[in-house]
Amino acid sequence: MSRLPNEAEVLVVGGGPAGLAAAIAARRRGFEVVLADRAQAPIDKACGEGVMPDGVAALRELGIPVGGDSGFPFHGIRLVEGELVAEACFPGTAGLGIRRPVLHRLLMEHAEAAGVRICWGTPVSALDAGGVQAGGQSVRCRWVIGADGRHSRVRPWAGMYPAWSSVPRIGLRQHFRIRPWTDFVEVHWRRESQVYVTPVGPHEICIALLGNEAGLRMADLADRFPTLGRRLAHAQPTSAVRGATTGSTQLGRVADDRLALIGDASGSVDAITGEGLALAFRQATILAEALSRDDLSLYQAAHLRLGRIPRLIARLMLAMGGKDGMRHRALRTLASRPQTFSRLLAVHVGALRPAAVSLDVVGFAWRFLAASGGISAARNVP
Repeated sequence: MSRLPNEAEVLVVGGGPAGLAAAIAARRRGFEVVLADRAQAPIDKACGEGVMPDGVAALRELGIPVGGDSGFPFHGIRLVEGELVAEACFPGTAGLGIRRPVLHRLLMEHAEAAGVRICWGTPVSALDAGGVQAGGQSVRCRWVIGADGRHSRVRPWAGMYPAWSSVPRIGLRQHFRIRPWTDFVEVHWRRESQVYVTPVGPHEICIALLGNEAGLRMADLADRFPTLGRRLAHAQPTSAVRGATTGSTQLGRVADDRLALIGDASGSVDAITGEGLALAFRQATILAEALSRDDLSLYQAAHLRLGRIPRLIARLMLAMGGKDGMRHRALRTLASRPQTFSRLLAVHVGALRPAAVSLDVVGFAWRFLAASGGISAARNVP
């Protein structure tokens, strides 16, 4: 463990994927960077463990090699409910299924190699006029980056509060030893709950169960999703069940003249979108650019733009999850029009601007918005 210095140009609070990506991006811009976290590495967390294609591209932009033995590529999304199946491939870059500790180690090793000073087991207890209080001492710094997650302590210290939050949901995760039967991420639906199946290795998958019910249990998976239960009937668990809450949160602001928030500390999108990690990695590059220009207002504006589509998609997918008739109509339409699904998926992963989609795609999206009551939601997403 590195010793905490008395000074740093950039101090990152939080050593999860968002904090490590921010540290790497700032270091690539030539800043002296210190990262402090109260935890010890590697850090695990209950999540679906899929990095969408825009997140893979962002990692590569940071100089981080991904793929090969570090994960399992997936090439599209398959939506399943009973006999209804709709699927589409990503345009260009594949996504990556990767165990969270493996991703964390990869980021940590790259940060250390880049010259980031990482101080594990070092809690940051407060902000002060010149920097932060950390590890029982004062550390002077020009910039502070809050990357300490959905329940950030840095956020209220900086006077940055959620302007809007969705109702939190429950997420459970477990791994199983079984050869992946597809190179897609499968999303199995039923009313108010979803299961994400992500291949994370040649003989292992990650199961993430999301829902609104307080009594949600991984043990009930086979009863809730019989088709998936039959596939997993003889698969051996390779990890214990881990749980967390998920939801969408939007802040009024994420930066001031000396502090910026990133990742879930800066606002989150429900895990139903699969975009949490990708957003954090894209934010890291933009934040480093703003630091190099000595103007965090650039990051504030870009952060708002980056979150628009994921926030809208989260609202629409959650609305679809709660309305059987609408969900079934949407799945039937996407199954019969795979090209439309492909173009919507391209917008979702940032490979296609919404303005560039064809009129038939716009028509489908608009009809879906109208059916879900989401037109007003779309107008209200900043």
